[in-house]
Amino acid sequence: MIIGGNKKAVIDNIKEKANQQKFNDKVEIGDPVLDPTDEKQLITDFLKHRKTLEYWFKNLIARSIMRMVTLFVNYHTKIKSAKKIKDLPVGAIITSNHFNPLDNTTIRKLAAKKHRRLFVLSQPTNLKMTGILGFLMNYDDIIPLSNSFAYLGKILPQLLNKVFNKGNYLLIYPEQEMWFNYRKPRPPKRGAYYYAAKMQVPIISCFVEIKDQVKKDNDQFKKVNYIVHVLPTIYPDPQKNIEANTNAMMAKDYKQKCQAYEQAYGSKLDYHFTPQDIAGWCEN
Repeated sequence: MIIGGNKKAVIDNIKEKANQQKFNDKVEIGDPVLDPTDEKQLITDFLKHRKTLEYWFKNLIARSIMRMVTLFVNYHTKIKSAKKIKDLPVGAIITSNHFNPLDNTTIRKLAAKKHRRLFVLSQPTNLKMTGILGFLMNYDDIIPLSNSFAYLGKILPQLLNKVFNKGNYLLIYPEQEMWFNYRKPRPPKRGAYYYAAKMQVPIISCFVEIKDQVKKDNDQFKKVNYIVHVLPTIYPDPQKNIEANTNAMMAKDYKQKCQAYEQAYGSKLDYHFTPQDIAGWCEN
């Protein structure tokens, strides 16, 4: 499903950043920007509102809407090797590649299959969205991220502990920014693995394969289907400190995703950009 207008400028940005090896840079056009003061106030207001009865009621509505959206978007989505997390008794962090505003629905399908509630770590600018997307971003189990050291060191761990203590899942995109329909796994940032190591929870490693269909979605893209590959779960080593665990878990997750890419697409992972890197792209 294509959200937004012409993607030519976005694809050009992806090509430029990929060839510069800047895999975590922003490529979308016109994303909102928050200064630190506005960001702090936005998150403070959001967290305060989460404690109200109004939030609880709207959260139920938002989760119901997302269940329907997930069913619609992922009617043809396949999940492979879900049995790898069959007996996981605790909460966990899920990592996956980030390529579409609705790619979280592929992971929601996995979480629903395991009867777990899914929370999503999200950029605070998403809370500024309006309309139905804004409603979902504000009420559908979103946990905002911040660059504030105080927030990252104290408030965020408290929020995450509540998720994990109830056996729920948290989706974190270690690639950081969304690259539209980009097939390849990108080198991850440390955050997801740091919190997994700090809180001693496992990483459910996933890679989503994107397969082109024959039919067109619009003038620029063919329709696509998804295959969620559930990779071996990564556990923190109790004999290692947080720093060592963070590095080891991050390296293993990235290696698994690279291997999954090569097996799914039958080609060696090479970061030199080609038009085939963008799933469904018709304007070569």
